Amino acid sequence: MTNYIFVTGGVVSSLGKGVTAAALGRLLKSRGVTVSIQKLDPYLNVDPGTMSPYQHGEVFVTEDGAETDLDLGHYERFIDENLSRASNVTSGQIYAEVIGRERRGDYLGGTIQVIPHVTNEIKRRIAAVAKASEAQVVIVEVGGTVGDIEGLPFLEAIRQMRKDVGRDKTLYLHVTWMPYVAASGELKTKPTQHSVRELRSIGIQPDVIVCRSDHPVEDSLREKIALFCDVDVEAVVPLVTADTVYAVPLELEQSRLAHYVLSRLGYSQAVATAAEHGDHLAEWRALVARAREDKPMLKIGVVGKYVELEDAYMSVREALLHAAWALGYGVEITWISSEDLEKGRSAHLLETVDGIVVPGGFGYRGIEGKIVAARFARQQKVPYLGLCLGMQVLCIEFARHVFDSDEPNSVEFDPTTRVPVIDLMPDQRAVEELGGTMRLGIYPCNLVAGTRAAAAYQVNTVMERHRHRFEFNNAYRAILEKAGLVFSGLSPDGRLVEIAELRDHPWMLGSQFHPEFKSRPTAPRPLFLGFIRAVEAHVRGRAQLAESGAVKHVRD
Repeated sequence: MTNYIFVTGGVVSSLGKGVTAAALGRLLKSRGVTVSIQKLDPYLNVDPGTMSPYQHGEVFVTEDGAETDLDLGHYERFIDENLSRASNVTSGQIYAEVIGRERRGDYLGGTIQVIPHVTNEIKRRIAAVAKASEAQVVIVEVGGTVGDIEGLPFLEAIRQMRKDVGRDKTLYLHVTWMPYVAASGELKTKPTQHSVRELRSIGIQPDVIVCRSDHPVEDSLREKIALFCDVDVEAVVPLVTADTVYAVPLELEQSRLAHYVLSRLGYSQAVATAAEHGDHLAEWRALVARAREDKPMLKIGVVGKYVELEDAYMSVREALLHAAWALGYGVEITWISSEDLEKGRSAHLLETVDGIVVPGGFGYRGIEGKIVAARFARQQKVPYLGLCLGMQVLCIEFARHVFDSDEPNSVEFDPTTRVPVIDLMPDQRAVEELGGTMRLGIYPCNLVAGTRAAAAYQVNTVMERHRHRFEFNNAYRAILEKAGLVFSGLSPDGRLVEIAELRDHPWMLGSQFHPEFKSRPTAPRPLFLGFIRAVEAHVRGRAQLAESGAVKHVRD
């Protein structure tokens, strides 16, 4: 039978439950245990696909086309497994399913209640992940904090799971915050105690308590928490804020968390201590060492309209880091508001960066600012990577250059434009509902030989994840191709443009898909590697030009 680890949080939100769950998954996998992870989100939205990034950060897309919570990005990057729509469950999905069954008469006229109907549906979906993945351990993270009224059905469901599958097959891990009181110069355990008391009042006794803190946690405090919260001392695990999230597995390994967890779940001593006999985390340790070492920094400008909340572009940021670290560089990101560019502000920031990334997005707000960024990259020969909307912006800007007009646009932004370079996909014209109706998930892309895209991937066909309604309008393919726009990636039937790049530019490329969703810290995506290499060449060429200019100045 599958073993279950349930991760809950207390005191405050945004503690890093998702990273903790992902890091524990990494440790278990390093010991040869197969792992899958699931997120239970208490909000009533069916999924985050229609939510503002300001509300919920990035929308992460799985292979099978689910629009999910950004924590699934952490899970995939840490355990290096492709998850599915079964790994993200919301209250909205649960209630929609239960009410749908009631309307069909599936409950035979019974009174529908939170217990057992809602909780049974939650448990069914938890079990579905175990069945689909055939994982030995399924880690289930419950969003929000203990005490949130909307999270109670999920907590009740995971409480029942111990009875359903057995005490030896379940483990409860609770993540809490230990605040530092500057006036007294000490960490406080009382919030943790109150959080655990709240959890116990629901009927869940935590087996492990992970104490998040910005300061080291002394053993005396661990002993105090163990005493008041009725857990083993070795099960009180300090987790001090790290300089990079990728160091979290190493911190937890130092605390022997995986050893304790596997021992409690009945795994053999050999499995529990596997990492102590031959370093199964060697590749991960090397990754963290690369992240921490002193290295040349590349300045990358990310131009978007949600830049006030960096989590809105989390996978883009991580994909840039993965590629840069693999090539011996660091990345310093300059977040540039496309709205500011649109209003004539922040243009000077474009002159300070070594490369420009325009990520995905929806809606007209800030679009003209993104076009400003694309124009700057084209004219100044600065490396440019456009992702989804970023590719469309590249095409719009180039069309405006070719036609010498501001008329070329997307019908998303100007439904009456006379030059609709970007148009609604034919199969999207009759769509009325917004949620889950786009072109979502994995699709093949055939690459054109001799292009920058083909050079980056080094294969003929790639599979990448999509999230869009609009596509390049083929009516303009011939004229723009003749002017220098290369369509280097196409759908297998040749109908859809997947990658566009400029012929007469060192590296200006956009993809209709989102390669960032498949980037791993130990396996960067080829387009990001190609972009970073182009940025490196741009910086080197600029330095050589400056040096030659200095030599000429001395000679003169």
